[in-house]
Amino acid sequence: MQNHFELFHLPQQFAVDAGALDSAYRDVQSRVHPDRFVNATDAEKRVAMQWATRANEAYQTLKNPQKRAQYLCELNGVDLQTESNTAMPAAFLMQQMEWREELDDARGGKDMALLEKLDGQLRAARKDQLKDIEARITAGDFHAAAQGVRALMFLEKFGEEVRFAFDALEI
Repeated sequence: MQNHFELFHLPQQFAVDAGALDSAYRDVQSRVHPDRFVNATDAEKRVAMQWATRANEAYQTLKNPQKRAQYLCELNGVDLQTESNTAMPAAFLMQQMEWREELDDARGGKDMALLEKLDGQLRAARKDQLKDIEARITAGDFHAAAQGVRALMFLEKFGEEVRFAFDALEI
């Protein structure tokens, strides 16, 4: 069975050309879209639906940097163990604690400027983490990349909390 990169005829690497991905996705979807199989047998319709579903899943995975990195790790035999492996470097955990305190302060004081500062720091950390993950994947160090993806997942989750805090202040 083809992997997601093969499905879209893209190189198996972290950096993905978004335009090429979109184009390849549209091409695959145009060939397997259920509307093209209106007069087909039930079996052919099922196969087309399975391919359309697979193309959607593959596209969503490759489009999202975190999911793409996780997928590349898994393709290279590294399970992220997101449920069981939550160990993080001490400096990363300290940063998380500082941000949580700032978020609590921003919520308590209804401080939009502090939330914006926190959001900016988080965006920068996410960008740096993605660069690090890409470098580790490019170097073939999928175990270190997996650690980076787990850290990125923490950043994404915390980013959601910051967005909820923004929404709460804007009401």
